[in-house]
Amino acid sequence: MATLSIDAITQVFRSTAALVKARTFARGSEFGLILSAAVIGLAAGGAVSLMSWISRSLHSLIFGIGHNDWLSASEIENQLIVLLAPICGGILLGITLFILARRRKRQIVDPIEANALYGGRISLTDSVIVAVQNLISNGFGASVGLEAGYTQLSAGLASKLGNKLKLRREDMRVLVGCGAAGAIAAAFNAPLTGAFYAFELIIGTYSMVALAPVVGAAIIATFAARAFSGNSFIIEVGEIGLITPADYVPAILLGATCAAVGILIMQGVAWVEELARKSSIPPYVRPALGGIIVGLLGLVTPQVLSAGHGALHINLDREAPVQILIGIFLLKSFASAISIGSGFRGGLFFASLFMGSLVGKIFAIPADMLTTGTLTPTVLAVVGMSALAVAVIGGPLTMTFLALEITGDFPITALVLAAVITSSLVVRNTFGYSFATWRFHLRGESIRSAHDVGWIRNLTVDKLMRADVKKARADMALKDFREAFPLGSAQRVILVDESERYVGIVLVPEIYADEVDQTEPRSQLIDFAQFRNDFLQPQMNAKQATAIFDKTKSEALAVVNDMIERRVIGQLSEAHTLRRYSEELDRRRREAVGEV
Repeated sequence: MATLSIDAITQVFRSTAALVKARTFARGSEFGLILSAAVIGLAAGGAVSLMSWISRSLHSLIFGIGHNDWLSASEIENQLIVLLAPICGGILLGITLFILARRRKRQIVDPIEANALYGGRISLTDSVIVAVQNLISNGFGASVGLEAGYTQLSAGLASKLGNKLKLRREDMRVLVGCGAAGAIAAAFNAPLTGAFYAFELIIGTYSMVALAPVVGAAIIATFAARAFSGNSFIIEVGEIGLITPADYVPAILLGATCAAVGILIMQGVAWVEELARKSSIPPYVRPALGGIIVGLLGLVTPQVLSAGHGALHINLDREAPVQILIGIFLLKSFASAISIGSGFRGGLFFASLFMGSLVGKIFAIPADMLTTGTLTPTVLAVVGMSALAVAVIGGPLTMTFLALEITGDFPITALVLAAVITSSLVVRNTFGYSFATWRFHLRGESIRSAHDVGWIRNLTVDKLMRADVKKARADMALKDFREAFPLGSAQRVILVDESERYVGIVLVPEIYADEVDQTEPRSQLIDFAQFRNDFLQPQMNAKQATAIFDKTKSEALAVVNDMIERRVIGQLSEAHTLRRYSEELDRRRREAVGEV
C-alpha cells in the first residue's frame, strides 16, 4: 500500500513537472506558441470533419438522401419530411433553450467578443453547446451554415489549451485566432482564407508574431480535414475565361450592389429578431414557429435548406432564367433571416456566398451592356460571392483569398479585390457593421471588431483611485478648516454633508488666498466648493474617466459609490489616469509586436 502511494505521488510530481515545463516553453518561446498552434490546427481539422460528418448523417437519416449528397441539391420525394423536419428541429432546439435558460444564466461569448473583451477566454462547455445547437439547426434543414459552430468549437479548444498553459493575454488571443483559422481553412480547403479570416475578424490585426502560428494552424487543419473527409469541402468553379481591364467597371458596380443587398439582409435578420422579442412568444417556442416557415419554403425548392453547398454548385454549373435566380435568391434570403431571427443557431458565412453567387449571375444580364461580353456569368458569380460575403461577414482580404484558392486564377482575384474593397467601403460608410458586430450592437455592445479593448474596460476607476482622501464637513467654519488643513498639508479636500454624501471639492490654496484678498470675501466653506455634480464611479473605465476630466476641465475628481448614496470612496487625478492608460497602451503594443 505504501509502495502504491509513493508511486502515485511520484507520478503526480512527474505530471506536474511536465505541465510546468510545457507552460514555460509555450509562454517563453515563439516556437512553443507555434507548436501549440499546430496542435490546435489538428484539433480544428478534426472538429470540422466530425461536425460535417454528423450533419450529413442527420441529412441522410432525416431526409432519406445519400450520405455524400448535399441536402440543398437533392430531390426529396417525401415532401412531408421537408415540411416537418425544420419544425422538429425547432422543437428540439427549443427544448435545449428551455433547459439552458434555467441552468446557464450568462451570455455565450463568441470568438470575436472573446478576443475583443476577455483576452481570448472562452468557455469550452459553451462552445460545445453552440456546436450542438448549430448541428441541430443545420441537420434538420434550417437555413444556416456550420461555420459558426466550426469556429466556436475550434476557438473554445484553443482557449482551453491556452488556459492550461497559462498563456499571456496576447498569446491567448493569437491561439484563439489559430483555432478560428483552422476551422475556416478546413471548412473551405483554403489555408490562406482561414489565416486571413483570423487576422481580419478574430485577432483584429496582422503581426509578424502571429503570422507563423496562424498560418501553420490553417495549413495543418486543411491537411487534417482532407485526411479525415477527403475532398468534400472543395468548391468547384467552372470556366473562368478572359479578364480585360474594362471588366473592372461592372465588378465595382457589382461590389456596390452586393453592399446594398448585404445591408438589407442584416437589417432583415435584425427585424425578425426584434419582431420575435416584442411578441409574447417565449424564446424556446420561436424556433419551432420559424421551422414552419422554413419547411414551407423548402416545399417550393430544397435549395433554401441547410447552408446551400449543393445549391451553390448547381447554380454555378448550369444556366437558369433570371426569374428563377431572383426567386431562389429571395427565398434563400428570407429563409436565412427567418432561421436566425427565430432562434436557430448558425451563421450566414456560406449562405452569403451562395446568395452572392446568385446576385452575380443576375447582374450578368445588365453587365453585358457595359462590357464587350467577355465577362462570363461564372466570373460574376465568383465576384458576387466574395462581395456579398464581405458585406455580411467582413474581411476583404479573406474573401479575396477565398476567390484565389477556389479558382486558382490571379486575374479574377484582382477583379474580386476591386469588388470587395468597394463593398467594404460602402458598408463601412453607410452601415458601419458586419453581421457579427451588428448583433453586438443590438445587444448594447459597442465593439466593431476583435481589436483588444477588453483591457481598457478592465482598467477601471476602482483600480486606479487612491482611497486615502482628505475629507471635511461642508458646514465646517473657515477658521476650523484652516486649522485642520494648514497650507501645504493637502492640495484639495473633498466636502461631505452630515450624511457623508458628496458635496464638492475645495482647493486648499484658494481658501488661504481668499483670506488675503478681501475684494470678494466668502464666509462659508461651501462657497469654495467646485465640481458639485461632477464625480466618478468605481465601475467606469479609464477612457470614460478621461472623457469626464476633459469635460469638467478638472485635475482630480472624487469617486463615489453610486448615484444614489454618493458616498465618497476615493479620489482620482487626471495625470495618474493618463499615465496608467499610456503604460497599458504601450504594453499592449509591445505584446503585439513580440517585445515582451
